[in-house]
Amino acid sequence: MKRRDFLKVSAGLSLLAVCPSTRSVGASQSPMKEKKLVPGSPAKVYLSGIKKGAAEKEIKLAVRGAAESSTDFSWLSKGDSVFIKPVVNSGNPYPATTSPIAIAAMVNLLREKGAGRVIVGDMSGVQNVRFTPTSLSGSSRKLMESSGMAKVVQAAGAELHFFEESGWDSFYEDVPAARTYWKRPLMMPNILKEVQHIVLMPRCARHVLAGSTLGMKATVGYWRHDTRLEYHRDAATLQEKTAEGNTVETLRTKQRLVLSAADKILTVIGPDDGYIFEPDNGLVIASQSVVAHDMVSLAWLLENRSRIPQSEKHDFRDNSQLFARLGNHAVVSWLSGWGTALASETLNKNDLNNIWDDRVLIHACEVFGGVPRIILEPANKELPEYLKTRLGMMTAYQA
Repeated sequence: MKRRDFLKVSAGLSLLAVCPSTRSVGASQSPMKEKKLVPGSPAKVYLSGIKKGAAEKEIKLAVRGAAESSTDFSWLSKGDSVFIKPVVNSGNPYPATTSPIAIAAMVNLLREKGAGRVIVGDMSGVQNVRFTPTSLSGSSRKLMESSGMAKVVQAAGAELHFFEESGWDSFYEDVPAARTYWKRPLMMPNILKEVQHIVLMPRCARHVLAGSTLGMKATVGYWRHDTRLEYHRDAATLQEKTAEGNTVETLRTKQRLVLSAADKILTVIGPDDGYIFEPDNGLVIASQSVVAHDMVSLAWLLENRSRIPQSEKHDFRDNSQLFARLGNHAVVSWLSGWGTALASETLNKNDLNNIWDDRVLIHACEVFGGVPRIILEPANKELPEYLKTRLGMMTAYQA
């Protein structure tokens, strides 16, 4: 952030601290334990184990194993176009952004299965890229290059695509099937009309505003900045809108697989910075269900947060409700100025002690037809049985 931008943000945050917004939606603040969720259908989640310090070849084999276990790729006809959606919120390396090794493995696998065009693309966070009908500052392309992902994607033979480079009018309206909290249709990038399939490749990380950033949170990267403005401005239901954003027709009809490399986890603060923990036994997490994937990924995030050094657990930015609220107001100011930020709703951040504290996940279970009954399956021989058992316990739902 440039010094003058920092000074503007600091001044605005000081003003908000003195005169915080009182706009809120009371229903969104109800304790999650009061929710009565309906049991849903079984959903398989496949796990590949990755030993700490594993070579690139071993990681690629783990990604391939999880992907091929999750789907037989019968949906992919020869010559079909596939869009891979990573997370390039910043220019920081994995796990602040998606693992380049995992992306390369997926591109190669799709090519082997008969894909024609394989396109990898995103639009970065508004702290780095500002986009209006008449102006553009920042570059998702440069951030992907900085993260190390772009070079790997091109070496694997895939195309790069960055939504802001096509202009403000290169987006279309898509309406969530569940639309309780969104006031307007979501603006999605036209490139998704050109492909037959989508593979979502997020990361496993903490998020200073939302609590976590997993598969469902990654959908924000698709949205034009007027959609992102509604998302952050009406912040009392930011978590619920995250879940509903995954029910748009494009994602319901084209998204085939959700896969995360999680051998490194961004365990505090996030989404761009924080303590990176590398467990002795890492994971690749894959499922055809984004909700099931996120249940396991969130359990994995919480499990690893519990293992980090005590000195890393008490950063005020990680747990502060005030810091999250002021941070969200800052995002609104970047999108629409301080006048809108001052009038925007108050964000209520979750304390995540278990996966059922997460409002994104809770609402996703509501709008996707119930709580998936998670069936964990090993995708390689490197998955410890105790880890499978532990995650099974953490994701089991008792109605």
